[in-house]
Order: sequence, then structure tokens, then C-alpha cells
Amino acid sequence: MIDHIVPSREIEEARAERSPLVALESTIITHGMPWPQNMETALEVEHAIRAEGATPATIAVIDGTLKVGLTEGELEGLAKSQDVMKLSRADLAFALAQGRTGSTTVAATMMAAHAVGISVFATGGIGGVHRGAETSFDISADLEELGRTPVCVVAAGPKALLDIPKTLEVLETRGVPVIGFGTDELPAFWSRHSGLEAPYRLDTADDIARLMDVRTRFGGHGGILVANPVPQEAEIPADEMEGHIAAALKAADADGIHGKEVTPFVLSKIFELTAGRSLKTNIALMLNNARLAARIAVALRKPVTY
Repeated sequence: MIDHIVPSREIEEARAERSPLVALESTIITHGMPWPQNMETALEVEHAIRAEGATPATIAVIDGTLKVGLTEGELEGLAKSQDVMKLSRADLAFALAQGRTGSTTVAATMMAAHAVGISVFATGGIGGVHRGAETSFDISADLEELGRTPVCVVAAGPKALLDIPKTLEVLETRGVPVIGFGTDELPAFWSRHSGLEAPYRLDTADDIARLMDVRTRFGGHGGILVANPVPQEAEIPADEMEGHIAAALKAADADGIHGKEVTPFVLSKIFELTAGRSLKTNIALMLNNARLAARIAVALRKPVTY
């Protein structure tokens, strides 16, 4: 895949200097938020990473080229486009071969980040086991990627529209450590509480960097999920969100929405049902995750002590 990747000059310079780098997905720009909030948030997230001493690397496929690090013009083009593919592992090679433009999900972003040596990635929430998966078999490729690709993913937990207990079970089966950052309870995207215990807890970026260092000593290890709770002032309580999620999922079923289109449809519907509150929460948690990811990337450049 490395032959199809074009890092920006800034990313090349950061790699040469061994400066901290943080990967960012692009699906949140094209499928997660409306214009112009998507563009404003993309720039704000990159600024937050720089403020913590790291370099942001937003990843997307543009006209058949997998780009790591986008210019402001490329970001704006994605943010305004109405015909962008949503790329997971299964779609990435197709988009490259056909010269298409596409935004990367968690799975595809992890693939690209690992290919260029970026080991920390900030996103909003991961995909997982969808509700009703026992009959639909709808399980996100994000979980498979976390089990195979050694990248630390910082998220506000699994997206709340998922079956979170089953998602945790699959992550355990795949050998993925799930870390509650500063919390004993797994966060649930818009909400700080899921009612589920986080398998592990760590409280500092240095602790996470130390865990990552140890994981690299084992051959064939996969990724790490750091579940970072949304800031308290921005959260929407889980019991309130559950009603909105149920209504949005019912609407998706009524409209025949399936597969990878379910998540963007439900996010859009929840935006309507919450009168825009969900978008404000989404932006807050994304910024929060970006800052933590940058701190972890910086910590990785320090000598590790045990």
C-alpha cells in the first residue's frame, strides 16, 4: 500500500525529525457533520493537536491517491463534496484502483497510519457490533482492524447506537485492551456513562505510552482502544440519548437503510431529534480526544521508564 500513499511535506518533515504525529480520519468531515461545521471542526481539531505539540495527519483518498496530511483546500473540497465514498478496509483498494475520492473510516485510517509509521489516532467513536447483529451479522470492520493493526485509537468509546456489551466481547476476543481514561466505567460516545465497567483504567498519557511500548514487544499484536469520556459539560445523559437512538434506528429500518449507511443516517436523525445538541457534543468529544491523542504521541517520544 505504501506505493499509493502520498504524505504531505509537513508530514514528511515530521517523520524525518521523529516529531509526534496524530492520525485523523476524514469520514467525520464527509459523513458525520454538515457544512460548514465539518470544515470548522476539522480545522479546530488540527489546531488542538498542534497546540499540544504534535502534528495532525488527516487521511483521505483524493482522485485515487491516499493522502496523509491534507491542505486546507483539500479539506474544504471534502467538506463541500456530495459524492464521496466511505472507505473501510474492503473499499480502500477499489477507490485507489478506480481513481475515486473517499473519506476514511476508523479501519482504513488505521491501515494508512500504520503504513507510514503513525501509531496514535484520534476519532469520535468506533464502530462495533450493531443492535440485532445476531440476525443481521452487521459488525463493523473497525473491530477486526483493532485486532490486527498496532495503532492506539483514542475515542469516546463505541458509538452509542451500537450493542456495546457485544462490542466489548468482540474486542476481548480480538485481544484488544480497552482502557478507560480516568474512569472505571466505559463511556458511550455522547454520554459519560454506559453502565459497563471499563476493562482497564489508566490516568495519564505517560501510562498509555508505557502500555504501547510493552505491546510492541509482542509479535503480531494489534491495537489499543483508549475510551476517553466526553467532557461533563458537553454530555447528553445516556437515558435521554437512548430514546433518541431508538427513534432514529426505527426510522432507519422504515426507510430501508442498511450496512454502512446506517451510522450516518442515524447520526443525522439524532441531530434533528436533539435540535442540534448532539452535534455540539460530537465536536466537544472530538476535540477532547484529539488533545489526549496528541499528549500520548508526545509521551511516546520520551524515554520510557518502568
